[in-house]
Amino acid sequence: MKTHTQQLLKQLQLVGEQLAILIDPDKFKLHQTEAMVKALPSKTDYLFVGGSTATGQQTEACIKSLKQQTDLPIILFPGHYQQVCQAADAILFLSLLSGNNPDYLVHHQVASVPHLRASKLEILPTAYLLIDGGRPSSVERVSQTSAIAQTEVELIVNTALAAEFMGKQLIYLEAGSGALYPVSTEVISAVHKACRLPIIVGGGLKTQHQIEQAYQAGASLVVVGTAFEQQFI
Repeated sequence: MKTHTQQLLKQLQLVGEQLAILIDPDKFKLHQTEAMVKALPSKTDYLFVGGSTATGQQTEACIKSLKQQTDLPIILFPGHYQQVCQAADAILFLSLLSGNNPDYLVHHQVASVPHLRASKLEILPTAYLLIDGGRPSSVERVSQTSAIAQTEVELIVNTALAAEFMGKQLIYLEAGSGALYPVSTEVISAVHKACRLPIIVGGGLKTQHQIEQAYQAGASLVVVGTAFEQQFI
């Protein structure tokens, strides 16, 4: 496998209070690319591109269009190995540790290897934990797994620690697209106190106050998707 620079991983590990905007290729409209880029918050550090149902062609077209309008790093947030696209800068190499479906624990990861070996993508080993956001998420439906209840703080912490012990480099706490409420500050804080890894938090974050609360609780990177994309749907 080709050597990866790990530049983005170092940035994620060393810099706090970063912001990523998540763009779902399945909802992305090419003719709105310029307007979408201009509307990005000034503090945006990354663009995440991916979704539970997007095709590889949609993902590639979305990334190539964005690349024409911005120099922001584009990180794949794949829902399926066929969404691996060489036009991106990096990929969250996700393992869904909150569920027991082997397809999303390891099988999709193995299937993605031929695509990754042929690419120059920086690989970001990421533990993906679905946390209940008040309604079933598309990730739950596609992966056929259940989110962990926010009251199960010890289970969430133990899952995050297991990820650290397995050698993951990032923890992603995800309440799901369109969640009624985000991952609680209690959960973020507990994971932050127990783990040494940077924490990504996404799902249900609709206000600047909620984002600031996530940072204060220990999130290194906050991901906003639905609240931003609603301007363009």
